[in-house]
Amino acid sequence: PLDARSVAVVINSEDPLSEAIGTHYQRVRRIPQDQVLRVRFPPHRASLDPGSFLAIRRQLLRDTPSRVQIYALAWAAPYRVGCQSITSAFSLGLDPAWCADGCHVTRISPYFARGEVTRPWDALRIRPSMLLAASNEAAGRALIDRGALADGSAPQGNVYLLSTSDPKRNTRLPAFERAVRLSRPDLRVHLLQQDALEGASDVLGYFTGLASVPAITTNHFLPGAVADHLTSLGGQLTDSSQMSALRWLEAGATASYGTVVEPCNFPAKFPDPGLLLSYYRRGDTLIEAYWRSVAMPGQGVFIGEPLARPWPDRQGPLLRRNGVAGASSRHVR
Repeated sequence: PLDARSVAVVINSEDPLSEAIGTHYQRVRRIPQDQVLRVRFPPHRASLDPGSFLAIRRQLLRDTPSRVQIYALAWAAPYRVGCQSITSAFSLGLDPAWCADGCHVTRISPYFARGEVTRPWDALRIRPSMLLAASNEAAGRALIDRGALADGSAPQGNVYLLSTSDPKRNTRLPAFERAVRLSRPDLRVHLLQQDALEGASDVLGYFTGLASVPAITTNHFLPGAVADHLTSLGGQLTDSSQMSALRWLEAGATASYGTVVEPCNFPAKFPDPGLLLSYYRRGDTLIEAYWRSVAMPGQGVFIGEPLARPWPDRQGPLLRRNGVAGASSRHVR
């Protein structure tokens, strides 16, 4: 698994919040000083223009130590570059093949479902990226501290997959039905037919499909928990007309995902929870598990604490064990 010597934290030196969050992350994760990289661009804007981005990325590639495999980007905005998410742009490069004008598929990530790739930069020449996104310093510190607290915790909890009444945003239902087979005594996976989860304790995962998800703050998320909702504009973190993926982090999740431009409702443009849980449970870091679970990540932004790693190394993903260890559950309410 990746560790502190595998990550570069990227700080926008024109943004005091980025400085504060990035510095806290370096201290908590004990990241070597030569892996703290500073770039400059106007803060708080939703989009970074492609010309400025290309110059910043060239600088970053030049300054990044060769041992670094992933980036932690210490800001919530900008979250996009042109039609791409900023995490895909830094990781995969700026290319219209990662976008789609209208309802079309995009290029597939070379990292998708590649469980054998343990060092993505060395093997594939990509560095998966994740935004250390927060609306204020206290929220950023809390996110980072939750990620560190998750390490080695071997949590026992519940994953909730909600089949909602919104047919346009419920297209991950087949993936949810497959993911239920991963249920086991220490990681119980529940498929629920309802629009909201309220008052749940010990939440390790929450995946759904709605434009706005009610009552998320009534639930208790364990350190290392992941949560996301399939909708068009959840990745517009600071100015979305729908629910921002940032709300999941503020509710207590340690990572989330959302698209920054209209993706249409292709499930391949969103995380597959079965893949995510399989890789996460076998001992991958959060960023490895999340990135491996999205086939077409060009329009989606990953946010959270990338090095969170609740479980120790295991022998191969659970998928190779036919997905079942203990009783599975399908709850319909």
